[in-house]
Order: sequence, then structure tokens, then C-alpha cells
Amino acid sequence: MTAVRLDAAQLLDRAEGLAELLVDTVAGGASIGFLAPLDRAEAVAWWRERADAVAAGHLAVWAAHDGGRVVGTVSLAFPGKPNSRHRAELVKLMVHHDVRGQGLGRRLLDTAERAAVAAGVTLLHLDTETDSPAERLYRATGWTRAGVIPAYAASPQGVLRPTSLYYKQVARVDLG
Repeated sequence: MTAVRLDAAQLLDRAEGLAELLVDTVAGGASIGFLAPLDRAEAVAWWRERADAVAAGHLAVWAAHDGGRVVGTVSLAFPGKPNSRHRAELVKLMVHHDVRGQGLGRRLLDTAERAAVAAGVTLLHLDTETDSPAERLYRATGWTRAGVIPAYAASPQGVLRPTSLYYKQVARVDLG
């Protein structure tokens, strides 16, 4: 399974499949900004709303397929401020429950990190639910935890949980 970067038209074409992945991820308990149960139509609409950001270059989205089905995704959000063009936020890393444990999460993470470097980004950051499987992945792949914010985000069940903030230098920085 290889991840392919989607342009705005491809994102719209794959919105249904990306929505199925999003619904599966939320149903599996991942805290990625949605409450369970996530309505499929809401998930499709959410993905379609991302197309303008992709077209403008503010968001890069990759999708991994198994046959015709979307089984994984990761995105990079690029800030619009002049003083932050060296960094990006890693967002919405998701792997379908059917293919977890096969290294797809690591491959998606590597894809995003390599693309960030190619785009001139030197620093990535993200947030994730503390003690989640995702947090273990980030630690295992060289990300550094910067801290924990208590009761930051609600789990899909609506329970407030702590969130860990992570960063990773993906390229050398010349500090002058």
C-alpha cells in the first residue's frame, strides 16, 4: 500500500472513502476531533470542506489504498504566517482497523516527513491523546514530547482527556 498525495479534485473524488476511514477511526476510539457515533454524511462533508485548503496549498493530504478502498491517510497543515513557513502540523493520521499492525502508520508518517522536507519545512508538530496507540507510534519514530495539557480534548465518547504535544526536527536548521 503506497500513499498518494491528493489534489483538490482527487480529494473530492475520494471523499466517500476517506469518510469511511474517518468513521472507522472514530468508532475505534481515536480522539481526532469528532464525537461518536460519527455520521457518515458529516464525515463526507468534512472531507469535502478540505478541498479548498488543498487547492490553496495550505493542506497536503495523502491517501493509502488497498484495492479501491482507502485504508490510511495523513495530512500536513501549513500555517499562513510569514514567521512560521518553516513548520507544519501533522494532522489526521488514520489507519483502518483492518490493516493496523502492518506498518502503514509508520509509512504514512514517513511520507509526510519526507514531503515536509521537500517543501522546505524543518519542524513538524502535532497533538495526540496521551497514552494512546498513536502516542506510542510517535515516540517510536523519533518525535519528542514537549508537554501534556490536561483535559484538553474530548474522546469520541465525550470524556475529557489529556493531550500530548509533540515535535520533530525533520531537517537541519541554520541558526545563523
